[in-house]
Amino acid sequence: MKKVRPFFIPMKCPLFLERKYTMKTLFLLLPIVYLLGNGYLFLRSLQALSFLPLWGKVVFGLLFWIIAFSLFAAIGLREFALPDWLLRTLHTAGSVWMVFLLYAVLLLIVADVVKRFVPTMGHSLWYALPVACLILVYGYINYKHPRVEEIKVTTTRKTEGQPLRIVAVSDVHLGYGTGVSALQKYVDLINAQQPDVVLIAGDLIDNSIQPLIGKPFDKVLAQIHAPQGIYMVPGNHEYICGVNNVKQYLKQTPITLLQDSIVTLPGGIQLLGRDDRSNKHRQPLSWLLERTDRSRPVIVLDHQPYHLAQADSLQVDLMICGHTHRGQVFPLNLMVDRMYEQSHGYRQWPHAHIWVSSGLSLWGPPFRIGTHSDLAVIEITGA
Repeated sequence: MKKVRPFFIPMKCPLFLERKYTMKTLFLLLPIVYLLGNGYLFLRSLQALSFLPLWGKVVFGLLFWIIAFSLFAAIGLREFALPDWLLRTLHTAGSVWMVFLLYAVLLLIVADVVKRFVPTMGHSLWYALPVACLILVYGYINYKHPRVEEIKVTTTRKTEGQPLRIVAVSDVHLGYGTGVSALQKYVDLINAQQPDVVLIAGDLIDNSIQPLIGKPFDKVLAQIHAPQGIYMVPGNHEYICGVNNVKQYLKQTPITLLQDSIVTLPGGIQLLGRDDRSNKHRQPLSWLLERTDRSRPVIVLDHQPYHLAQADSLQVDLMICGHTHRGQVFPLNLMVDRMYEQSHGYRQWPHAHIWVSSGLSLWGPPFRIGTHSDLAVIEITGA
């Protein structure tokens, strides 16, 4: 097993409090930054397109701002009986635009700095936009090739039979972003790992259940082969969809939803599935652990990777989370790394083994720049 230096942060330390307020500040600032970025790119584009007649500038402006707000329109209109192609187009255009905007603005600033030293350069926009497009092409290709990480976990607690082979995934986000064909590729990848059990750490569905209705998502999910079952916990997006709608939909699939409940697998390993912290009344982890057999290994499945130090102090054997996406693109990954005790990947803490998935798929923009989509194959061996 790959040895990783334990990563431990006390829950009441100033750094933890700093992360908490950093995340709140980030969510408050993001809409403001998005508006400012769009305004900056719009003005610079008008400068570069000064040769257009007035009507051309008006058409350009309308298209610009429709695309800029199309993702928010798709999310806001998701429960209305609108044509599927319209909502899918709005979602795709808007999500691509978000990342294009990020790199177009950053590269425009860089090009402006270079132009100070090379006055003969043309307008900075004509240099920044092609490079931004190339970065997006790389990010899309990278997103389409998820990494498979193999992890071996040994526990001193008692099990029977062979080591348990787990495939752990998170954040598939089925809907307009991750369609049926993409799901089929993920299912084939999961089956290729020959799992005993498949664990889904939340956000299986994206913003609404509507895009799944009438499509064969359930039939593709039924192709997952896991002799000891497929288990899932809700994520925050299951609550965005309406968790009761998700429960009804999952009845069409072989997936068992766990909400503050415990399942004992055939070898004696206990799977503790927590409800998402979107439910303010979910049970504390300590209370749930009191209802397990502590002579047997306990795997905790929890969508959002908060209070990991507490889970470690309670001596869980393995904890599997998701939610962070590790920011999806640079430089957001640097901020996400600071927001969480463990933002992604595998670490062996003093007592617990913890895996935080960056997501098998992702939310919104179909790009991975500075991050990777992932799937974990975890082999757990007991005494």
